[in-house]
Order: sequence, then structure tokens, then C-alpha cells
Amino acid sequence: MPRLENKVVLLSGGASGIGAESARLVVREGGKAVLADRDEAKGRTLAAELGDAALFVPLDVTQEAGWQSAVAASVERFGGLHGLLNAAGVGVRNSIEDCTLAEYRRVNDINALGTFLGCKTAIPALKQSGGGSIVNISSVLGLRGASYAMAYCASKGAVRTLTKNVALHCAQMKYNIRCNSVHPGYIDTPMIAPRLSQTVGNRSGRQDLEELHPLGRLGRPEEVANMILFLLSDESTFSTGSEFVCDGGLTA
Repeated sequence: MPRLENKVVLLSGGASGIGAESARLVVREGGKAVLADRDEAKGRTLAAELGDAALFVPLDVTQEAGWQSAVAASVERFGGLHGLLNAAGVGVRNSIEDCTLAEYRRVNDINALGTFLGCKTAIPALKQSGGGSIVNISSVLGLRGASYAMAYCASKGAVRTLTKNVALHCAQMKYNIRCNSVHPGYIDTPMIAPRLSQTVGNRSGRQDLEELHPLGRLGRPEEVANMILFLLSDESTFSTGSEFVCDGGLTA
């Protein structure tokens, strides 16, 4: 039996990277995927690729009204909502001394505030559908610091603890809604593409990042998507408020 049969999943950042690979898995496993993203061209192209089981909705994750429209569109098109993936995110390299207020606000608005709004807006629809699963993409840099990524670390740390609060609230309220965070290492997606072409000492940026991982390579989006699939499915019904690491051994 398909692992997400008849389940409707809303995916922020669903037009590319981890979000796009997760959307493909949702449909492959019998579910419906609502791709929510600011990149309308990529989002509509992917929705067309996935056919009738997919819908694209434009979404700026920092806007509450946009989230409300995305959730409403999911329910209207497919009859309910059973899963939410908060995958939209941005990264900026800066230290505490270099980071501007504008940069800090932008990174935290998209990564942390966007995840908060997604959880808050989706919970009523998930309740109405009998419960479900929320998966929030944090990072290995939500588990530890990095001097070169202050704003990003702060935002992903916020996602980690927000996840636990959402999980505890939904459990205490008997909503049958689980909430877990996923913590990838460096994954070969458009987000890190600028770093791959840089030179670090006598190595390429790709080599520099690959060597951070004991497995000796970058992760692939589909590897993270497989973990997300497990969390969205009924195979993980006793997991909530937990951290799932997919980092090639980086944090080990």
C-alpha cells in the first residue's frame, strides 16, 4: 500500500531542493502535494510534472494571509489537510559583527517566523482532518553554532525549539498532530550553490564542504526527502517533538 495514500500535504519551499523532492515522493506514495513557493515558474512546472495529484499556490511564508490562502486552497482542492512540510528557507554567511539588522530580520523572518506561521495556520485544518504530521526543516546548525552563520544558526535553533513546543501543545490538547524537526547537513541544493564555486585555501568550495562530512560527500535532496516521508507517514506515529538528523555524520 502507498505510504501516503489519500493524504494531502502542504509543502512550503515546494518548488525546488528538498521541498521539490519531498513533493515528488508524496505523489509517488499516493498522496496529494500542494506546492507553496514564491517561485511561480518552478512551482507551476513541477505541479504540471506531477499532474492532478499536485497543486501550486504562491506563498510568501512571512505573510499570514498567504498561509491562510494556501491552507484554504489545499482543503478546497483536495478535501482536507494531513501533513505540512516547512521547507522554505534562506542562508546568509555572516558573523555577529558583520550581520546587519536587515540581514538578521530577513533570515529569521523566512526561516523562523515562516515556520511559526505555517504551524499556526495549518493546525486547525489538520485537526479538522482528524490529525496529521508537521515536519519542520531545521539544520545541523540548529543543533550547534557556527561563527560564519550567526543569523542562520539563530533561526534554525528557533525552528528546533518551536517544533518541541508545537508537539507538546498538540499532544496535550489531544489533537492527534505530531511535529518533528529534520536537521540536514550540507545538501546539494540551490541554497548552497554559491559556496560550491568559491575557493577555500587550495580547495574548491565543494571539496571544503564535502570534507566536513565523515561520509565524504554532500547529501542529496532525495535522502532528506526519504526521512521526511517517514515522518509524514503513519510509520512514525510514536515520534513527536524529536530531532531527526541527516548529515553524513557531521555532528558525530
